[in-house]
Amino acid sequence: MLIKWLITAVIILALAYILPGIVVDGFFAAVVAALVLGLINSFLKPIIVLFTLPINVFTLGLFTLVINAVLVMLASAIVPGFSVGNFWWALLFSIILSITNSWVHKQSRPRYHSV
Repeated sequence: MLIKWLITAVIILALAYILPGIVVDGFFAAVVAALVLGLINSFLKPIIVLFTLPINVFTLGLFTLVINAVLVMLASAIVPGFSVGNFWWALLFSIILSITNSWVHKQSRPRYHSV
């Protein structure tokens, strides 16, 4: 779990380097941002998704992208040294972070091959 957290921090640093609307002051800020995003996604996101379930069903789940962007903006308001330019940068950041995290964690799973 600690390694996944640090990998997420490295991904956040890389995205800040690639995306001009994302600013991270250093590795420590990226680690704190990864921690805050993890806590927000664990505790706050399920409650928000539950309350927005009707609009989420109506939009076939696309409203979850909006929720993710808002939560990234919330994390940028909480974490000093991590800032997001606007909603659209937060949306793009959350999409790329989700895809990259999924891919990295999928690659790190043990593979079982039949003999």
